[in-house]
This record gives sequence, C-alpha cells and structure tokens, in this order.
Amino acid sequence: MNLEAYLSKIRACQLCVSDMIRKPNPILQASTSARILIAGQAPGNLADTTGIPFNDPSGDRLRDWLSITREEFYDARRIAIIPMGFCFPGYDRNGSDIPPMKRCAKTWHAGLLDRLPDIRLRILVGAHAQQWHLGTNAAKTLTETVQNWRDCFPDTIPIPHPSWRNTSWLKRNPWFEQDVLPALQVSVRSLLEV
Repeated sequence: MNLEAYLSKIRACQLCVSDMIRKPNPILQASTSARILIAGQAPGNLADTTGIPFNDPSGDRLRDWLSITREEFYDARRIAIIPMGFCFPGYDRNGSDIPPMKRCAKTWHAGLLDRLPDIRLRILVGAHAQQWHLGTNAAKTLTETVQNWRDCFPDTIPIPHPSWRNTSWLKRNPWFEQDVLPALQVSVRSLLEV
C-alpha cells in the first residue's frame, strides 16, 4: 500500500472512538519526499478544531525555535508532522492535555515511517515521542534526554514541548536555547534548502 492509501486509512481510523470524548479526528501531514520529521505528542484543542497540526501558540513557538515560516512548516513535501497520538485526547481535571492514545503508535507508526524513505532529521517533541523513537536510549527524564541531544545528533534532536506550560523549564535550562536551538536551526535550514 502506498503512502496516500495508508494516510487515508489513518484519517478514517476509529480505533479509539469509545475512549474519547470527541469524535476521532486524526491530524498529521506526510509526503514521501519529506526530509524532516516532527514527532509530536498529540494535537491540541485548536489543532483539533481547525484540522491543522500545531495551529496554536505552541506551534508559533516551535516555528520560532526552528526559525522557519508557517509556509515552510506546512509544506508536507518537506516536513512530515506525525504525533504519537493522531487525535486530540481531551483534558484532565487540571485542564492539561491527557497523554496521547498509545494505540496510534502501536497500530500505525511503524508502517507510516516505512513509507517515508527520505527522512534525514527527526525532531522529537516531548517525552512521549522521545521514549517511542529513542527507546532505551531515552534518559529517565525529558531534561536528561534533551541534555544528551548530541548522542543522537545529527539525525535526531530531542526537544521539550513548546507549550507555554514549559516556560519555567526554559528559564531553568538556558542551555537549550543557547546550545540546542542553533544546531537545530542549522540542520533544519540545510534540509529545507536541498
């Protein structure tokens, strides 16, 4: 099955319908020519409402971190956006997003990544994506995993989620913006200009 047929199956997925408050609405973008993979957590409320991944303030911060425009970010020919959970999982009682449904990755990810032959850089956004993609190479905490970014560079870079909830993390860890972001930006730009 080619990528387009596989994406159609994913977008029609109803595996978690009984576990979700909202109707399943898988949100992702991919193309066989994509060279950059952004592996996120799960779509947020605004992404779910609009059907566009990272279409919220977190996406604005992520695009700023990558030093790219919205047009570049949403060019599926160059950037694949594949969250660990394809649908908005809902909120917990504190108003935070529930973790992504694990069924998505178990069911779809291996087959999807097999259909993306040109990926040269994986940007792992948040602990769920880091644990799945890095497996035993992920450290015990997100901070440690991101601190060890050089261990998987240049083909993979783990980063925190760009949510406003992580602003205090960014203040406590200035090395992320000083060390990781410049390397990330150079890698992204070099792949976009090919």
